[in-house]
Amino acid sequence: MTERVVRGRTEAEGCRIVLPPTDGCALVIFGATGDLTRRKLVPSLWRLHRESCFDPCFKILGVGREPLSDEEFRKRMRAAIEEFTEDRPDDAAWAGFAERLHYLAADLADHAAYAELAARLAALGAGDPRLANHLFYFAVPPSLAPGIVRGLESADLTGEGAGWTRIVVEKPFGRDLDSARELNLEIRRVFEESQVYRIDHFLGKETVQNILAFRFGNMLYEPIWNRNYVEYVEITAAESIGVEDRGAFYDGTGALRDMVANHLLQLLTLTAMEPPVAYDAESVREEKVQVLRSVSPLSPDDVARRVVRGQHGPGAIDGGRVQGYREIEGVDPESGTETFVALELRIENWRWAGVPFYVRTGKRLARTVTEIAVHFKRTPHSIFGRTDESVEPNVIVLRFKPDEGIGVTFSAKVPGEGMRTTRVRMDFDYEEAFGVTLPDAYETLLLDAMQGEQMLFTRADEAEAQWRVVAPILEAWASGDSTDIATYPAGSEGPAEAARLPESSGHAWRELRPVDEGVPTVDAAS
Repeated sequence: MTERVVRGRTEAEGCRIVLPPTDGCALVIFGATGDLTRRKLVPSLWRLHRESCFDPCFKILGVGREPLSDEEFRKRMRAAIEEFTEDRPDDAAWAGFAERLHYLAADLADHAAYAELAARLAALGAGDPRLANHLFYFAVPPSLAPGIVRGLESADLTGEGAGWTRIVVEKPFGRDLDSARELNLEIRRVFEESQVYRIDHFLGKETVQNILAFRFGNMLYEPIWNRNYVEYVEITAAESIGVEDRGAFYDGTGALRDMVANHLLQLLTLTAMEPPVAYDAESVREEKVQVLRSVSPLSPDDVARRVVRGQHGPGAIDGGRVQGYREIEGVDPESGTETFVALELRIENWRWAGVPFYVRTGKRLARTVTEIAVHFKRTPHSIFGRTDESVEPNVIVLRFKPDEGIGVTFSAKVPGEGMRTTRVRMDFDYEEAFGVTLPDAYETLLLDAMQGEQMLFTRADEAEAQWRVVAPILEAWASGDSTDIATYPAGSEGPAEAARLPESSGHAWRELRPVDEGVPTVDAAS
């Protein structure tokens, strides 16, 4: 069996990915009784515990407003693990993890609470120098982040002690460009950039990171990854699910802030970036920022022509009726919040000048699919024009949901007399090819934060650059009213108005249903 080391993780071919152990530290989760902690953080921590990734001294201290004892907190977290992971704990396994879990009831707006936090951390550490390392996770709305920063400063918990101190800030990083700048200034006043980990869980996915390996590790593709050969690029993140029980939160956020201003712009940067000088945090993040700086600003007229927002009405998905967005509990019955957005962006640099990037995302669509589709230009002259006029351009599809992998479509001759071509697909499935179960994104990112690896986290100027791209859209929408929102039935491809974006340039969206159904597949591993 051969092994190789990838970003500090030892991967054994033909088996599961083996995650590395971490140094000892105390992880403090602000917002410990919230949805993110229950659904993602604690289940991921449980799996890391099961993989023996944690030092024996590792502690988790949850901080929340509810008055809970340690034992009550542990019972809640066990219920969360049983609900949100298939690796359900038995009593013996749970006992070891429960010993790591502790709880502190505190009002995050009260500075006195942070002195109590410091005292609790000192008690948990009991003089062990490994527990002088502190990782503070902000699993709270962005509006609470500045107060937490000031509270940590007031309690001398900012990194002047014997160990390291790092903070993890959840997305959305602010609500707009101004709030992102203010938050950066507040954080920068207290913490060094090397201590700050702005998290976007999309970047923790192995298949997202594989974009870099695919582009820069294969001479076959990188020379044609530019305006000379690429006609247009699609980036899609469609979901068949709705806002579920997050109606009140989502109604104040919308699809543009929730998905485009972070996740999809991250996919854009990885698709369009120049080769970094080295595979390290600063080199990769610098090239991503340069892409965002190259995005042509949208004028109000551009927003009207190149941006479509929609809101789903009632419909049917998988044979069952789905209520309209305005019928959801917590949503304003006259809400103008978008559940769908599609936009066309242009990257004005030497590599991509003239190539449109179409970005779309939405709730309650026909199918859950996240992918990047790179459409190449047609051949300059078809020598098969008299016998076959349907030679299709090549497309490379990088898939992230539902089946992670890469597909390449190309033309091949149909067996038989005469020259007739058809489209075939060469397919690579990530888990099947490597024979592994991929770790959850939060597992990867939590380990990276504990190890001081910042590559998969957003830099301060990158966070602001993302908001700078969407700021003109938010401003244009704020100056009008909600009557320009297109409607679409749940279970559909989205609003019909969205089709005009690519159609105006002779392009088209890939259908959300499996568009390669019926296309012959060539086994990429054979």
